Amino acid sequence: MTRDERPYCYGKLECVFPMGPDDLRETPESCMVCYCKTECLRTAMQSADAVQVREEKVDRAYASGMMGFLERWARKKSLHQKRLADQENEAGSD
Repeated sequence: MTRDERPYCYGKLECVFPMGPDDLRETPESCMVCYCKTECLRTAMQSADAVQVREEKVDRAYASGMMGFLERWARKKSLHQKRLADQENEAGSD
């Protein structure tokens, strides 16, 4: 594979940043040796599926007491609106 070619898993959130056994997302060992790991993870985190990762982060912060109810509500609402906008953009481009 040349530098211009990308692996099959490139930018796929569930492949490059799956949920680990302790309910935290982690990059698999196979990605650590890949030449495009940084660009790949950035691409995955800019996809529509990345909203779920951000929601998980908000929920963990709330559960640990680092975030209050109103801040959690506001962030979740913002993320929900972003998800809806992404879905509308995706439907409009079809």
